[in-house]
Amino acid sequence: MSDTLTEVQAVETTAVEETPAPAAEKPKAEAEAPKPVEAPKPAEAPKAEKPKAARTKSTAKKTRTVELTLTVTGTAEGEWQADLVHGTQRVVSGLVIPAIAVAKAAKELHADIAEGIETVLEAARDQHRTRMEELEAELARVKAQLAELSE
Repeated sequence: MSDTLTEVQAVETTAVEETPAPAAEKPKAEAEAPKPVEAPKPAEAPKAEKPKAARTKSTAKKTRTVELTLTVTGTAEGEWQADLVHGTQRVVSGLVIPAIAVAKAAKELHADIAEGIETVLEAARDQHRTRMEELEAELARVKAQLAELSE
């Protein structure tokens, strides 16, 4: 190909060296002369490579993804439930999950998630401790009353 390009340039040089044509014939000579301006068509060659990039994109589109949405809901009392949705179909609804399982799963996922869930779990623990102390105090009162009746 480079030999052909060199020959085109040589022809052009020869055409330029010839005696100038009369003014009326000059446009014909220019129209008949080879156009070296079109020679840089190799610049268009990279455009031919762009469809290869398009092929790469099309293979990525063929990759199948699966959409699963897991929703874990907790209450201040420490009761946890899970819902699982696959696309638009509900797979699991209201499945009861132990708080310890939620805490372990959160630690496995990410530290920020674990921190958020641990905050909720700690609030639930505090609430249960308070309730336990209230019940122990009530139990002590009931035992005292029972002891008075027995004497």
